[in-house]
Amino acid sequence: MRVVTTAQPLDVQPTPLALLLLGREADPKSERGVECPGDLPSPSDPDLVARARAAKEKLGDKVFILGHHYQRDEVIEFADVTGDSFKLARDAAARPEAEYIVFCGVHFMAESADILTSDDQKVVLPDLAAGCSMADMATAEQVAECWDVLAEAGIADVTVPVSYMNSSADIKAFTGKHGGTICTSSNAKKALDWAFEQGEKVLFLPDQHLGRNTAVRDMGMSLDDCVVYNPHKPDGGLTAEQLRGAKMILWRGHCSVHGRFNLDSVNDVRERIPGVNVLVHPECKHEVVAAADYVGSTEYIIKTLEAAPAGSKWAIGTELNLVKRLANRFAAEDKEVVFLDRTVCFCSTMNRIDLPHLVWTLESLAEGTLVNQIQVDKETEAFAKLALERMLALP
Repeated sequence: MRVVTTAQPLDVQPTPLALLLLGREADPKSERGVECPGDLPSPSDPDLVARARAAKEKLGDKVFILGHHYQRDEVIEFADVTGDSFKLARDAAARPEAEYIVFCGVHFMAESADILTSDDQKVVLPDLAAGCSMADMATAEQVAECWDVLAEAGIADVTVPVSYMNSSADIKAFTGKHGGTICTSSNAKKALDWAFEQGEKVLFLPDQHLGRNTAVRDMGMSLDDCVVYNPHKPDGGLTAEQLRGAKMILWRGHCSVHGRFNLDSVNDVRERIPGVNVLVHPECKHEVVAAADYVGSTEYIIKTLEAAPAGSKWAIGTELNLVKRLANRFAAEDKEVVFLDRTVCFCSTMNRIDLPHLVWTLESLAEGTLVNQIQVDKETEAFAKLALERMLALP
């Protein structure tokens, strides 16, 4: 017998994120635009390199160009310094004579540079659409709501927020305002040690994998000591009992690049390349970190390869631009460097900064036109800087 039922309309209220994805709402803080207020040079322009050199030479000491490790080679060629996000922000602060800081990276990095540099310096991001999917996974409103949930569970006063450098200025400011600190992938353990001296629990933002890997691999906690707060579920998808029983409350965020690596990637490369050393970033999943031979930040990865013996073989689990650059660099030393996964995966937002955008930026500045300035408001800057200074004070 066939039963026919009449469908009833569902009483579903779309979330702000759903409306945003459907194009029915706008978020001026995340929708930073992709249009340049001028003519962007064609990528096929054969004079791009010469134009970049000429504009940089015209600007002289007025400009200081920062290049993150994950940038394209065509951009890195013009960087005055290269490094990870925090190193570059500090390098910018150490160049007070530079009127313009051109940050070839992503939005949160340029914000950090603006926080750490003087009011007279202007931080510029060549493409305002160069964001970070991880940083965008934690908004100020979501984190404030999370803190209310912790307060209702009776644990907010014993919880210390620790935010990864890969977070927005708003999240850094929240961290500073609530007695917390910032960390990088290289000093996360020091930051957590400090935090547990201040309180009983840590709210780790926004990368769950770095928080979990540091707690379990470096500090001897168990996976059961960690819970994941999902901002898209009521109360984070956790009960008050789960929150009260946890030591590490991990935000449900991740890096879209490092999150692609899995245990199959590790097993596959070991089978293909006998004797290979697997070296991964701590933003990778816990199963990948547990199966790797070495784990560390981008700076650690570079230094490990520098110290590696000739003839050694390495599979690297981090962004592909850096891996390709390292493979080319160390081939002359008879070191084999390959990408951990068979699937090619660049950081799509890092790759938004290309040579045409850099040329447009430099030529605009050389003509006296300030473009794409990144400015953090004074209140946000004050609390974010407080959190950063706590990190700088770590032993």
